[in-house]
Amino acid sequence: MDSPALALDKRIRSLRPPKARVDAYVAHGSVLEEERRPGGRIEQALTVFLTGAECPFTCSFCDLWQWTLDGPTPPGALTRQLERVLEGAGDARDGAARDGVTRDRRPPDRLKLYNASNFFDQRAVPSEDMLGIAKLAAPFAAITVESHASTITPRTLEFSRQISGRLEVAMGLETIHPAAAAQLNKRLDLARFDSAARFLSGNGIDLRVFVLLGAPYVPVDETVEWTVRTVEYAIERGASVVSIIPVRGGNGELERLQRLGHFTPPTLSQLEESLDLSLKFTSAVVTADLWDVDRLPACEPCRTERVERLQRANLSGRVQSRVSCGACGAE
Repeated sequence: MDSPALALDKRIRSLRPPKARVDAYVAHGSVLEEERRPGGRIEQALTVFLTGAECPFTCSFCDLWQWTLDGPTPPGALTRQLERVLEGAGDARDGAARDGVTRDRRPPDRLKLYNASNFFDQRAVPSEDMLGIAKLAAPFAAITVESHASTITPRTLEFSRQISGRLEVAMGLETIHPAAAAQLNKRLDLARFDSAARFLSGNGIDLRVFVLLGAPYVPVDETVEWTVRTVEYAIERGASVVSIIPVRGGNGELERLQRLGHFTPPTLSQLEESLDLSLKFTSAVVTADLWDVDRLPACEPCRTERVERLQRANLSGRVQSRVSCGACGAE
């Protein structure tokens, strides 16, 4: 008989639609974007979405599993993926120059490596790739990777010494709502998160934190309140950057929870309010994650203007004037 934890993992996985077809030697995406850093500096960041082993933590809200492999990441695969992306980025800059645009061959300030898993899990990132990635990342002033708090170990410190730039680790805190946190199947308590945050701080490693908007089991009328409280908690534990991420449906489990009344998809208005209230925490950068923002329920006539408002707030760190709309009455 399966243990309760294993049975829960199996149920969540059984509801998932099929995975996307991925290639172990090809990253499934990259994006170049601007982002604000503490102190107000705007830096250019290249985010690479690496293809590798699936995370062993079967979180109820996760949709990242669909871009992962069924087995361990083959040694050397991640290094090859990153090589290809960096080669393409260089070609793009050269091509822009040939088109008459002023050439800028400098690399972006930051390299963000998101592998839909835990960077310091040997199964997801073999040791050979950590060293290979460190060499490829040499031109960048800073490197961001993602990891569950429980995988923050001496291996993290080892990687920070291998790279020439400054390391930032992104950890998911998700929510500090006690009932909701216990239902996420993330296998994370606040003591574990706090311990990992202290380890990073004590070793000169920056902390970025992901906070959910619309976490299952948070009462819908308390969604914004608990999002802002979680942002504050992360900053108090040393986070220099906090990203508010609206929960995205589509993994089967969230739809099951929605039918039971335990999950309500977050709205664009809630994202706006959460960011506005969180911008008062000026000791850190707080941003709204706008990936798939068009999926959020919103008034269509004013949606575009409101998303642009969030983009301005992300870069400026200041609350922007609210959008007025005759269709929905927003102001």
